[in-house]
Amino acid sequence: MAATYLRRAQPALALLAALLVLLVAAPAAHAAPDPEGGSKTLREQLESAAKGHVEAKQKLDASKKRQVKLKVALKQAQEKAVSLEGRVREVASRSYRQGRFSTVSLLLNAGTPDTFMERALRLEQMAQVDSRALTEYQDAVTVAEKATRAIDLEIKEQQKQVTVMARKKKQAESALAAAGGGAVAGGFVSANSPLAKPAPRNSDGSWPRESCTVNDPTTSGCITPRLLNAYQQARAAGFKRYTSCFSERSSGEHPKGRACDFAAATGGFENVNASGGDRTYGNNLAAYFVKNASRLGVMYVIWYRQIWQPGLGWRAYSGSGGPSATHTNHVHLSIL
Repeated sequence: MAATYLRRAQPALALLAALLVLLVAAPAAHAAPDPEGGSKTLREQLESAAKGHVEAKQKLDASKKRQVKLKVALKQAQEKAVSLEGRVREVASRSYRQGRFSTVSLLLNAGTPDTFMERALRLEQMAQVDSRALTEYQDAVTVAEKATRAIDLEIKEQQKQVTVMARKKKQAESALAAAGGGAVAGGFVSANSPLAKPAPRNSDGSWPRESCTVNDPTTSGCITPRLLNAYQQARAAGFKRYTSCFSERSSGEHPKGRACDFAAATGGFENVNASGGDRTYGNNLAAYFVKNASRLGVMYVIWYRQIWQPGLGWRAYSGSGGPSATHTNHVHLSIL
């Protein structure tokens, strides 16, 4: 009886064994990577530093543009004032020589009514010309004075933003140092990286606020429009290996739809340090995001134990653990 039961059960047991083999042997190519290294505090500090730097840089650039326009206005006003100075001196000199009574006498001494009217008309025309010249001169001087004051204010604004940028850089350096990293690193750059299509900005050059509102093409979650643009631009540039963006985590940008992990290996997130062509792929992808940081709104890039963010450059990043934590099997991208 037992032998008969075993014979009947053999096909089912064989199928179960085959399934177990497949589950054990199948690569975790498209599984979510292990939790990435770094603490919640570190990520919050890096986010604050990056956002603060980018905002201050945008204000600095805007101030410099305003200053250039003000300098042009100042130069034009000064040139106009100089061109009118001769006319103003002439008016002042004539007024000093003739005075009110000399003008009246000039009219009263007219021999005929026609001569009187002719002199009166000329005096009226001269008065109008003199008044217009004096008004234009005063306007030019006023414009020059306002432009000078405005330029002084812009210089103060620029000094303020430079101070903010320096403070944010120090914040990022201190956060990385506290986590065991922060040393200046060689980084990943390439002059041959293609240019990405810029993400939309506000009219003043700042980044619009975005939330997780569009479907994530890599998962069933959502991402921001700016991250979607970065993902699409990377694929258009040839970086088409497996990518995972949205994921439920306790902190970081992934649950906010503002981060993607780009696998270095063709098979996905392999539990080994990338080497050879896979590492070259990661190097090129990291360099691509850095070159296009201002176009895509990059907050930071992490790859192979290094991190890049605006105003800081490439620094050592000491995530502890396996390849996912040390970012040696995938490139991490966080978007503002």
